[in-house]
Order: sequence, then C-alpha cells, then structure tokens
Amino acid sequence: MNTAIASKNKWKTTLFLCAFLFIPVVMSFMFVVYPVLSLVQLSFVEWNGIAEKKKFVGAYNYISVLTRSPEVWISLKNNALYFIGHGILIPLQLAVAAVLNAKFLKGRNFFKTTTFLPYIINGVAIAYTFSYFFTPMNGALNGILKALQMDFLIQRWLSDPQIVNFTLVFVSMWKYFGFGVIIYIAALKSIPGEIIEAAEIDGANAFQVFFSIYMPSVRRITEILIFLNIRGALTIFDIPYVMTGGGPAHASSTFTVLTMETAFNFHNYGLASSMGIVLMIIIIVVNFLQQKIFADKEGI
Repeated sequence: MNTAIASKNKWKTTLFLCAFLFIPVVMSFMFVVYPVLSLVQLSFVEWNGIAEKKKFVGAYNYISVLTRSPEVWISLKNNALYFIGHGILIPLQLAVAAVLNAKFLKGRNFFKTTTFLPYIINGVAIAYTFSYFFTPMNGALNGILKALQMDFLIQRWLSDPQIVNFTLVFVSMWKYFGFGVIIYIAALKSIPGEIIEAAEIDGANAFQVFFSIYMPSVRRITEILIFLNIRGALTIFDIPYVMTGGGPAHASSTFTVLTMETAFNFHNYGLASSMGIVLMIIIIVVNFLQQKIFADKEGI
C-alpha cells in the first residue's frame, strides 16, 4: 500500500515538474536551439537573403573569415580594447562598492542610484548623447576645453583613427561601470559582519580588510564579471555603430558591427552567419580557458 502511494506521489511530482518545465524548454528550442542550428546551416551556404536557392560552399565562408581583409583582425583588436578597458574597471568597481557599502557613508543610497543609472539607460540614447558631446565642431567637450584655455587638448574625438576607439571604450566603461558596482555590493552584503568586526578588533585597517577579506570573498563574483566583460567586449555593437558606424574607414569597427555590415549592407548572409559561429566559438573557448585559469585547486 505504501509502495503504491509512494509511486503515485512520485508520478505526480514528475508530472508537476514536467508541466512547469514544458514552456521554458519549448521557448529554449524556439529562441536558442533552432536559431543556432539555422545559423550553422546558413554558414555553409552562399545566400543574399532574397534568392530562393542557396549555394552550398562548404567551409569556404569560414576560410574567408580568417583570410579576409585586415578588417576582421582590426575589429578583433578593437574588441580587445573594450575588454582591457572593462577589465581595468573591475578593481575600481570593487573599491567603489566597498565605499558605498560602508555604514558611515551618508546618502549612500543616492550614490548607488547615481552609479547604477547609466546602466539602465538605453544604449542608443547614451551613444547619441555622447556623439554630440564629442562632436569636433561644436561639441561640449571641445567647448569646455576651449573655455578653460586648454586648446592643446582639443581633438577630433570621433574622426581620428588614433583615438576614436579610446573615446568609444570610455563611453562603454561609463555605461557599464555601475553594473559591476551593484553586483559587488550585493556580494559584500553576504559577508558575515562578525568576520569584519573580528578583523577590526585585531587591528586591521581598511586596506587590510579590503585585500584580506573583501577580495577573497568575492572571487566567484569577479570570475563572473570577467566572463561578462569578455562576452560584452566581443559582442559590443550599439555604441560604436551609433557613434561612428565603424568609421573612419573601419578604424572603430567591432566584430559584431562588421558582421551586421556583412549581412545587411553587403547581403552576404552566409559569410555573416559563419562570423556569428566563429564569435560563439571564441566566447566558448575563452570561457573554457578562464575556468581553467581560475579553477579552485582546493576543490571548494
């Protein structure tokens, strides 16, 4: 009798779980699995997006991605600049989070909101705003520098190939800085206060608490932020596309911008699909290497 009841309850539990998982699984297949499979299929054909027939070309598109004009490697180099810029921010984000998490700071909720606000603002709106701010002719930045009699600092911020990427990386850093800060604040709040109080009683100063308690405690969060920075740096699109369109002469183009340009400007959907697959493989490989590098040797 008990076995029958247990079996019936187990069946009900299984049915209940399947009912809840049905919609997420179906949506995953519709919006993740099927698009990826379609992308893989398109990456082996030559297609302009209009013709009824698709010409099978095998691995030609993938070979073209690697042997294409220097635009591909220039775009990857630009993506690397975004990663380096955001990587430099990680320690600063943790430091700001530690300050905003301190109890002695008055009005810290206001500063938290102010720090996080750029992240929730639409990226296109931010890009348009900074486009006017950095405009060489009548932009606010050059106007401020001129008013301060610092004409030697005036630059063509968005049209000089030597500095345009640094300008765009700065905008991206400004937008996403608050995200890491808020994540770190949440992580710091999970640290038991008794540990910090014990360290302070033993005579630890703020720097010792930061390096000996805060940093080891948020190691996993740091790994997640590094991965998000890698993924974000490789897929950055809105800021360079809106502010410069990848110019001048592809100097500020990123891999995603180049992919979109290949698909919608040159109507080469096969090559663009192969570029998307290559990008996905790069993210997977880098994530795998990151996990190996940051693997916890103690198995914790």
